[in-house]
This record gives sequence, C-alpha cells and structure tokens, in this order.
Amino acid sequence: MRVEITIAGVGGQGSILAGVILGAAAVSHGGLYAVQTSAYSSELRGGFAAAWVVLEDEPVLYPRVSAPDILVAQAQDSIQRFAGTLKPGGVLIYDRDHIPAPPESIARAHGVAASSLARRELGTPLAANLVMLGALCRVTGVVEAEALRGAVRELAPPRHVETNLRALELGMERVE
Repeated sequence: MRVEITIAGVGGQGSILAGVILGAAAVSHGGLYAVQTSAYSSELRGGFAAAWVVLEDEPVLYPRVSAPDILVAQAQDSIQRFAGTLKPGGVLIYDRDHIPAPPESIARAHGVAASSLARRELGTPLAANLVMLGALCRVTGVVEAEALRGAVRELAPPRHVETNLRALELGMERVE
C-alpha cells in the first residue's frame, strides 16, 4: 500500500506542520513508514506553502509525490496549483471557508469549515490545520484517529495539546 498526500495552503495556515504531524502519526503510532517533504515561498504569511507525505507499509523507496491520492486544500491557491495533479478518483479535503466550491472534475470532494470552526469553537484560527487533519482521518482512514492524537500529544506545545485534540475531533465530526 502506498498513499501519496499533498497538504497545501498559504503561509501561516500550518500546512507544513500538518504534514509533520501526519507523518509522525503514521510512523510513531500507526506502524507505517512515511516520508514528508515541504516547500514554501519566501513570504512569511500569505505565500504558498505545501507538504507532501508518502505513507507505505514498507520502507519508502521513492519519496516524491507526483500524483497524490489525497489533496488537502486550505486555500483557493491550493486548488489552482494542485487540483490538476490529483489522481483520477482521488480525494479532495478542502476548507469551505476559503474554497467556495471544489472543481467539478473532482468527484470525491469533502468540505469542512475548518477556519471558522477553529476561530469560533476553539478561539484560534491557527488550529484550522488540525481540523483539516481530523477531516482527512475521518474521510480516508489513512491513519487511525488515535495515531493522530498521539502525534499531537508528542509534537504540540503542552499549552496547545487540548485545543489541538479538540480541533481533530471537530474535523472528524463536521466534515461533509
């Protein structure tokens, strides 16, 4: 089993951190192998940012994501950059607050109002990336929910652990 994932947004949305957490969940808590790479533009906030994660049940021999099985899009720019790379039949998880409608060519699209949920229910828009990971977990099952929770407990600063765990739950509960 090989699963290729692109998580994309703009700087400040936590796309790269989401990729790190997903990879850690797969390796440390899910019994999988993972490779995570990332790229971002030179702007601190508002520029392009993306993470690519490859999950396998054997050591990863080729770390590049060329045609993702899953695209997690946190901004309209992410759709413009990466929707065309999604494999036929691939899954799109998107933030409805920033992407009003998914491309009609993508049949398996699941929206979640990640940014407004994070802001309204958690008091911080910075947790939207964890809402998106919860949605990814619920829709695709590429990692178990408990694996994501374990990675959050390990990687999040102690004062943010509970907020981030609640963000995962919101994503799992509210995704379309």
